[in-house]
Amino acid sequence: MEQAAAGQARAPRIVILGAGFGGLAAAQELGGAPAQVTVVDRRNHHLFIPLLYQVATGALSPAEIAEPIRHLLRRHRNVEVVLGDVAGIDTAARKVRLEDGGELPYDRLVVATGSRSSWFGHPEWREHAPALRSLEDARRIRSRLLLAFEQAERERDAEERRRLLTFVVVGGGATGVELAGAVIELARRALKREFRHIDPAAARVFLLEAGDRLLPSMPRELSDYARRALERLGVEVRLKAAVESVDAAGVTVAGERQPAACVLWGAGVAASPAAEWLGVEAAKGGKVEVEESLAVPGLQDVFVIGDAAACPGPDGTPLPGLAQVAKQQGRHLGRELRHHLPDGLPPAPFRFRNRGDMATIGRHAAVADFDGRTLRGRPAWLLWGLVHVYLLVGFQNRLLVTLRWLAAWATNRFGARLITLEEAPGDRSDAGRAEQA
Repeated sequence: MEQAAAGQARAPRIVILGAGFGGLAAAQELGGAPAQVTVVDRRNHHLFIPLLYQVATGALSPAEIAEPIRHLLRRHRNVEVVLGDVAGIDTAARKVRLEDGGELPYDRLVVATGSRSSWFGHPEWREHAPALRSLEDARRIRSRLLLAFEQAERERDAEERRRLLTFVVVGGGATGVELAGAVIELARRALKREFRHIDPAAARVFLLEAGDRLLPSMPRELSDYARRALERLGVEVRLKAAVESVDAAGVTVAGERQPAACVLWGAGVAASPAAEWLGVEAAKGGKVEVEESLAVPGLQDVFVIGDAAACPGPDGTPLPGLAQVAKQQGRHLGRELRHHLPDGLPPAPFRFRNRGDMATIGRHAAVADFDGRTLRGRPAWLLWGLVHVYLLVGFQNRLLVTLRWLAAWATNRFGARLITLEEAPGDRSDAGRAEQA
């Protein structure tokens, strides 16, 4: 018994911070390895963020794109899960400090804490322009969207009703494009014939992008197609439209006031405070510079992956903050750490294999870029659906999402249109009227 306990105590302790795509992949690769693996996350579930906008617009329910972390790692007896917030990291003592005062010693540390939304130096915009990073965010946005229609149904002032039926999405990346398309379809398809005093199809959806095109990471031909597809749906796309201010009643762009009931933020992200925790200088976007092995220069046995890492790609520029990058890094690092547990050698260099970049635009259109080979329209939309169902964790989630999508496609109904947050029906309407006065 004592020998077994001593052997267990001598097993390397690997702490993984974050159970997103990268952290979860690393933990699964280390399952069954001769090491004590501890996964720390502030939430108890792994979230499939690429489909979060569908929760925000009522197409899917939260449980269909999330899975408890403990359930996903239940087969691996050497892996434990800790629910907690990181307060700091003592790299000299090799300890992770948690907000509740707890400490986790490590022999090797994997930081996979992802990214957070950035309002470009205007944190005061956050209250009026929520971003989409968590289930709580999605529920809040869904409630605001649906409340706007409910308030418009009772509003008798024509100008205020127009404001209540106006929605603004900030940011022309994949998140903004997908969110804008989903909001217009919510108004024009899902809510059709459900109101008596308003026509939801009269809702206006604006997509604001500070640059000169949508989806800047994709070829221009796909950017142009995405814009045309959104405009056919009814989205009003405005390019070179940098937001100057946001409040409860709308936005100001280039000196022009646009009243709106909901402003949704999809414009920017910044890395988690990993650089601050590790005591290293942050790179662009707050990321941590890492070597090709994903190790942090100057720190022994510390690795950073996913959105928190500035990892050089084949051309020397940092890899994009995509789920496929984080997942590949997690798998690579998990395998390498497992292989080198006995000898303690550093991992081999990470090599990214581009699986393509995709974005959906409403009901029957999408764009896809496979390293220069492009696809658009309905074929891209079908491929997008297949890929996202395949990537969902858990067979039950894949089945539920497939059935939900098929039902929505056949009936034009979104089945999760519930207002679940407490927000007084008159609050936002009154605020809007006061701002305009």
